[in-house]
Amino acid sequence: MEKLSKLRGFYLFLGLAGGSFGSYLTLLLVHNGLDSGQIGILMATGTLIAITIQPIWGIVSDRYNQTRLVLILSVAIPALLAVFYRSEYFIVLLLVYTLSTIFSSTQAPIADSYAISAAKRAGATYGSIRLMMSIGAAVGAYLGGLYVSSFSVSTIWLPFLMFNLIAVLIALTLPKQAEENHMMRQSFSQGVKKLLGNRVFLAFLGGSFLVNQTMTAFGTYFVIAFQSVGGSTRYAGIALFLASVTNVPSMLFASKVIKKLGRERTLLLGALIYVLRWGIQVAFPYPSVMIGVQVLHGLSFGFFYIAAVEYVSQITSNEMQATGQSVFNMVFSGFAGVVGNLLNGFLLNQGGVEVMNLSCMLSSIAGAMLLFYVARSSRSKLSTTKLSSDGARA
Repeated sequence: MEKLSKLRGFYLFLGLAGGSFGSYLTLLLVHNGLDSGQIGILMATGTLIAITIQPIWGIVSDRYNQTRLVLILSVAIPALLAVFYRSEYFIVLLLVYTLSTIFSSTQAPIADSYAISAAKRAGATYGSIRLMMSIGAAVGAYLGGLYVSSFSVSTIWLPFLMFNLIAVLIALTLPKQAEENHMMRQSFSQGVKKLLGNRVFLAFLGGSFLVNQTMTAFGTYFVIAFQSVGGSTRYAGIALFLASVTNVPSMLFASKVIKKLGRERTLLLGALIYVLRWGIQVAFPYPSVMIGVQVLHGLSFGFFYIAAVEYVSQITSNEMQATGQSVFNMVFSGFAGVVGNLLNGFLLNQGGVEVMNLSCMLSSIAGAMLLFYVARSSRSKLSTTKLSSDGARA
């Protein structure tokens, strides 16, 4: 129980840091003279470089038994580098974002490995731990909006630094290595090769990619898009708060939905809610609608992410848990982030909010189709297994 409390506190302050800073980073970059196209290039380039380096973290974590150290560095380095976002030089901003992403990209697979393991041992659910990050992100996004409205956006790095340092202090009290998770017992390349040989898993990754690339339109460009249709920074903070806070009941409720529908069909349900979410914004591109539609964020992202992490944990063996989570994170956050930042930044800059939202709706539809295949394949496998067992009994 003590480990669960520490992990919940860690996720809470990560959420506070990300919500107060990440949602307004694009506003800071615009303040520094960049347009949405340049922001997309900056974020896509930084993420792409981080993806190529991410396997090194698995080697450090496994071979040198330094899981906790990697987790601490993934939080502390981006926090300390944030002060340099005040620069007006594109090359400096690119370097800072790239270095920050290289370290922060390993947060999710390692933190989630801790959380899944701790939840199983305590008889809790992963969602009951992960929801603390959503609570933090909700409060952080709202406070960030108030902060930007009251102070200069160039100092938004201050609360980011403070919240991350508290998260680091909590991480220092975690075990050195998540031993019970058997992290990366085989090489990263062997694990990846085995996973990518599974066609259903590839379809799952493809669906996750197509769905989550649309989230850069929200996570990276929401404040800019909201202002472009007449919304204010203060109301943007309310919308971001609403989006994050709806994750809390969704992540608590997700485990019940998964038990009833299964992980695969819960993934499909989340993807279909993404389609609805973007479809509403295509039909009604107004500030009030952009705020109200955020109530669907919890049902879309909350259901999808919890089901996805648990699906990866289920489909991979114990010794491949970290490998599976790393592969998923590279696609879900990495490649989807690269493509989403480039594509949605270009579309927003050239065609406006309506074109970007239409693209997101179409991408979500394509992702839902792939996840329908995953859900159908899983159902067919279960039916075949049942028939085999019935035949054996006969």
